[in-house]
Amino acid sequence: MTDTTGAPGPASAPPPVPLLIIDGANVVGSVPDGWWRDRRAAAVRLRDRLVPYARSGVAGLSGPVELVLVVEGAARGVASLPGVRVDEAPGSGDDRIVELAAAAGDRPCLVVTADRELRRRVTALGAEVTGPRTVRG
Repeated sequence: MTDTTGAPGPASAPPPVPLLIIDGANVVGSVPDGWWRDRRAAAVRLRDRLVPYARSGVAGLSGPVELVLVVEGAARGVASLPGVRVDEAPGSGDDRIVELAAAAGDRPCLVVTADRELRRRVTALGAEVTGPRTVRG
């Protein structure tokens, strides 16, 4: 960018990368496909399905995005993949999601969950919320 004198103007900073947080337990639990028999394997299947969303984004949040899949309990032990960071909640997955949403600051933040109380908590922090169908198809 230049001003009318031809001197370089200040460089504008790129917009912040939006944050997409996935409530792993809630999304996995939204379809009764036997996930309860092996929670870690169900989390792996979800993680793998999420990879394309890191580049494309989802309805309501254009890509590329920083995508974080929050897992808890028996679903811990799932490795991250390029495009999908797996965050193991040390306790409550909902509490970890709230922490991540709070840390987003001014970045656009979208949380994928159907949990009503979690929705209330993250929207109070300025995050947007959408349901599991957004990433389940």
